[in-house]
Amino acid sequence: MSDTQLPQVVLGVGGGIAAYKVCELLRRLTESDHRVRVVPTADALRFVGEPTWAALSGQPVVTDVWDGVHEVPHVRIGQSADLVLVAPATANILAKAAAGLADDLLTNTLLTARCPVIFAPAMHTEMWEHPATQNNVATLRSRGALVLDPAVGRLTGVDTGRGRLPEPESLLEVARSVLRRGATSTDLAGRRVVISAGGTREAIDPVRFIGNHSSGRQGYALARTAAARGAEVTLVAANVSLPEPAGVRIIPVVSTEELSEVMATERVGADAVVMAAAVADFRPVSDAESKIKKTEGPPTPIALAENPDILLELVRTRAQRAPEQIIVGFAAETDNVVANGQAKLERKGCDLLVVNQVGQGRAFGTKDNQASILSPDRPVVEFSHGPKENLADQVWDLVQERLAESDEQDMGLDSSR
Repeated sequence: MSDTQLPQVVLGVGGGIAAYKVCELLRRLTESDHRVRVVPTADALRFVGEPTWAALSGQPVVTDVWDGVHEVPHVRIGQSADLVLVAPATANILAKAAAGLADDLLTNTLLTARCPVIFAPAMHTEMWEHPATQNNVATLRSRGALVLDPAVGRLTGVDTGRGRLPEPESLLEVARSVLRRGATSTDLAGRRVVISAGGTREAIDPVRFIGNHSSGRQGYALARTAAARGAEVTLVAANVSLPEPAGVRIIPVVSTEELSEVMATERVGADAVVMAAAVADFRPVSDAESKIKKTEGPPTPIALAENPDILLELVRTRAQRAPEQIIVGFAAETDNVVANGQAKLERKGCDLLVVNQVGQGRAFGTKDNQASILSPDRPVVEFSHGPKENLADQVWDLVQERLAESDEQDMGLDSSR
């Protein structure tokens, strides 16, 4: 593929210590077939110099509107971009962008860009939480920009808290997701979603547990794509060892009972709940305090108790807590996929049930998936085969369709009063 056919990404770099991490993001972008033009602020060059950006991008680095003025860079760079990604987006950049200021090349580019724009904020916690910054973030989001929530972790010096730049790998995935969808990328803005991912574990003793093969990849793909579409995302992760998705709040859990408790709490106020975690149906009645040793003869049978059915409970309590909430379930089947899925959909009562065939190298731990999306009132939607991110987007398309219908019904009720 020629350079002119590659996605054109403008990488704006703000003047923060996190600029050093953006070098790795730039490398990942260029190595994954993106043509990147770096537009650093003058302060950003105090952290990482112009030669570094030029060498890593293979493109000239211009920082001033008067450089190469015959090419009108303050207009052309934004006009030709398929995506503008600002990282780190400092409090100063967010304020300028929200106010529509244009006092350097980056802010001019932001005003002329007609493509999706992503801001990846990084600053001290107090600066992020200040009402002025939060107002600026709300303004940018209202205009269709994707402003990610910063990560929680080590900041400058000994400080820790929310304000850390998400990891380069996670930012790359957001960029890919937004480029895949284009200008409609923030259609979930203003929505709050809760997703479960991974596989629960039920302790037998301090060493052993009952579990399953779920890697959490599909749940994490759902979280990444929802965040890239502008949603406020809470991800309840059961025993997952994957990079944290950018802009996503993560709550780690271990057992089914713990997952059930967290989901019951987090579902309050959510527009949609997606149960993508693989849940253990049973747990040992009691777990040994010390490791069970080998003995002569067969081991003592392990008495099991039934775990709570989290999806069924979410549906059962919806009428009292959130009647308009969309609930999506996942079901793994080894045979008779659609027939078994239809029976499970009838038992669970959720709005959508994503059913996929597992085993023999399918679904668990892979980057691709194949599924049938069932609903009680609409035809089956077949996802033949492809990346889990694509399946996630198809699920969110169906969720968004139902949310929009619910909004229209509410408006109709209001207008008739």
